Amino acid sequence: MNTRRWVLSVIVGVAAGLVVLPMRAQAQAADYPGKPVRYIVPFAAGGLTDVIARLVGQKASESLMQPVVIDNKPGANASLGADLAAKSPADGYTWLAITLTHAVNQSLFAHLPYSLTKNLTPVVHLANSPLVLVVHADNRANTLQEFLLDARGKSLNGGSSGNGTPPHLGLEFLVLSGRISAQHVPYKGGAPSLNDLLGGQLDFIVANLPEAAPYVRAGKLRALAVTSVQRHPLLPDVPTFAQAGLTGMELENWTGLVMPAGTPAAVVDKVAAEVIKALKLPELRNRMLGMGFTPTGLGPTEFGRVIQQDVARWRNIIQERGIRAD
Repeated sequence: MNTRRWVLSVIVGVAAGLVVLPMRAQAQAADYPGKPVRYIVPFAAGGLTDVIARLVGQKASESLMQPVVIDNKPGANASLGADLAAKSPADGYTWLAITLTHAVNQSLFAHLPYSLTKNLTPVVHLANSPLVLVVHADNRANTLQEFLLDARGKSLNGGSSGNGTPPHLGLEFLVLSGRISAQHVPYKGGAPSLNDLLGGQLDFIVANLPEAAPYVRAGKLRALAVTSVQRHPLLPDVPTFAQAGLTGMELENWTGLVMPAGTPAAVVDKVAAEVIKALKLPELRNRMLGMGFTPTGLGPTEFGRVIQQDVARWRNIIQERGIRAD
């Protein structure tokens, strides 16, 4: 075979390969899923992330016509389950629930066993939710300013759902911005920290709003301010931190769905389309709004930007404010 003919055969072979690849990707998406999907939740059952994952998983299983099985793997500040997912086969049969905590962990911990941006691929940004400063209903402070005035000169105990979680970050923001002193007491989830606040072992929590709102509405806790830009419809009488006189406290938690890096793009896109469609269903949307979440439904590209931006943002904040994991 002369050189010219050989070059021509190579070109034809490459062109044929370029045609085959999209066809193969389409076939993968058409056949997917052919078996149950494992949805890893790196938090305890019954928590906020778990509840949202179960709601989304149920609707996705109906549209994909395969079971989506929730697998709770809490531990190591939500890194245990994330590492497990990152090291799973990139075939679309492992999903992982993540939150803002995972973006923060990239800078909070020096030696994570996985990389959020390198070992996992974004699928759907599911929802946002703000934080809320809550005290016991018997606390004499009725406003944020009264709380800060009473706190100065004291050392308070402030709880959170764990090191590096949004409530921990909210506590650190409050201590620095409000110029108060507080001992951070980390718990393994929001529920046990709220239980100790109700029991009098803690002085305050900057809690996830969906977790704290039921206690506030029942009159067991008092909400003093929310971290959102606007007041939240679940607690319309509670001012934002800015309205209450303290700026720099804007902070929202989020939850999303990712898969192992290298998962075929056609599979990622198919799952994203089905989940986004589910988030638009009035039944699911109203359920999430009623819990204190705002559904977002951002696809892979937009969610990827959110992750990149929050990893960079919290790297700077953690360095500037000296936030530590313990």
